[in-house]
Amino acid sequence: MKKILFLFLLITQFFFAQAGFETGNSLYQKGQYEKAITAYESVLATNQQSAELYFNIGNCYYKLKKVAPSIYNYEKALLLSPDDADIQNNLKFAQKLTIDEVKEIPTVGFSKMIHDLTSTFHYNTWAWISVGFSTLFLLFFIGYYFSQTTVLKRIFFIGMFVLLVFLVISVSAAITEKSNWKNERPAIVFAEMVLLKSEPQNGSNTVFTLHEGTKVFVLESMEIWRKIQLTDGTVGWIEKSAIREVKD
Repeated sequence: MKKILFLFLLITQFFFAQAGFETGNSLYQKGQYEKAITAYESVLATNQQSAELYFNIGNCYYKLKKVAPSIYNYEKALLLSPDDADIQNNLKFAQKLTIDEVKEIPTVGFSKMIHDLTSTFHYNTWAWISVGFSTLFLLFFIGYYFSQTTVLKRIFFIGMFVLLVFLVISVSAAITEKSNWKNERPAIVFAEMVLLKSEPQNGSNTVFTLHEGTKVFVLESMEIWRKIQLTDGTVGWIEKSAIREVKD
């Protein structure tokens, strides 16, 4: 009986979420962006989420010229669909509305080479690539085992070695990207203007003045304060209420 009730609630929740999503789309087409946001967020209230849902919410806030909420929702959408070109493009448009111009420090040398390689794909994509190399390695092993000639055995053996190297690289890249994603705590500044402090207290020196929509990375938490880092490497403290973490 409990399983039937749970299934009924699950189905009801799904149809309610679908209805809310379609209502939001209809309101968006009519230019009623605030009402569309309410409809979309009613879907989030049912613990249903998707890249498309956050993308549409971001679009609504962008139309309303609300910088921080639009960037925040685009970033949420990218977490679920990191390779989506539409989300990436709209995020860039929204970022152009921000006031702060914080440069990104480029990595150099060997670390840059490693970063460029691992960041080519999302860790899930690297995982699937690893599965593909594993399958090919198995096929080459079978070919090597059942080959009747020395030439074919050599070809399959060399192929196994090459695939093993690529397999190790792809697995390592997946682990590295997964670790980076897990440890990274991106956040968006929601306060219209907030001072970045050198210490977690209001009386400390001001390091930088931040405005809404700027992306930061949380390094440490301390009561009502958050230690953050900007993309240019600048580090300071900011009040928790001034930002919203993307992975909340």
